Amino acid sequence: MQNKTALVTGGTGGLGTAICKTLADRGDIVIACHLPEESTEAGVWQAQLKDEGYDIKITAGDVSSFEDTRRMIVEIEKNYGWVDILINCAGITRDATLRKMDENDWDSVVKVNLGSVFNVTRQVIEGMTERGFGRIVNISSVNGQRGQFGQTNYSASKAGMHGFTMALAQEAARKGVTVNSVSPGYIATSMTNAIPEEVRNDIVAGIPVGRMGEPQDIARTIAFLTDEKSDYITGANIPVNGGLFMSF
Repeated sequence: MQNKTALVTGGTGGLGTAICKTLADRGDIVIACHLPEESTEAGVWQAQLKDEGYDIKITAGDVSSFEDTRRMIVEIEKNYGWVDILINCAGITRDATLRKMDENDWDSVVKVNLGSVFNVTRQVIEGMTERGFGRIVNISSVNGQRGQFGQTNYSASKAGMHGFTMALAQEAARKGVTVNSVSPGYIATSMTNAIPEEVRNDIVAGIPVGRMGEPQDIARTIAFLTDEKSDYITGANIPVNGGLFMSF
């Protein structure tokens, strides 16, 4: 029973839901962040999880806005106490080849995927270092490691997340705060389920373990990295991709 307070951005999504449940299962107080305009949907999500026995808190926040994340963290600390664990899971895609990509496609993806990591982490890092404990995990992507056709914006934002991870890990290492990245491969969520079956089959054929990952595969990795005893792993990127991309 850790009884730490964990904030999961993008917490009401498919991957975020698995993360929230896994952290709650070990006794953490879990808060899922959602977009302000999705408050109704988030309330339904919270009620569904309550029916499953999970008491997950929800909070509205635009993680692409520095000011709104500051407001959100002040509100969280007032209602639930300080944030011990931060999972930066919020992300979007706006796929197009670079010659067809417009400025908004680039800016929106970088602002949400990478900008949010700065915005939210900046609000909690000082408190973590002052208290001598913190666990930060940034959800990157296999496509941030290997690149992907039609995703220069997404791949750049996800690669940037790990650069952020390595730099902050060095700054916080002696303060009891670890900072790591997790790079999922293709995970079975509503997003990948919307891919035509023929295309999905081609994707699976290229994965050495022979299947797409499950959200729980990522959630279990995050639970390990955020455990109190996982204090000697920092600045690392953990690939969870079924062997789709292998490197040192």
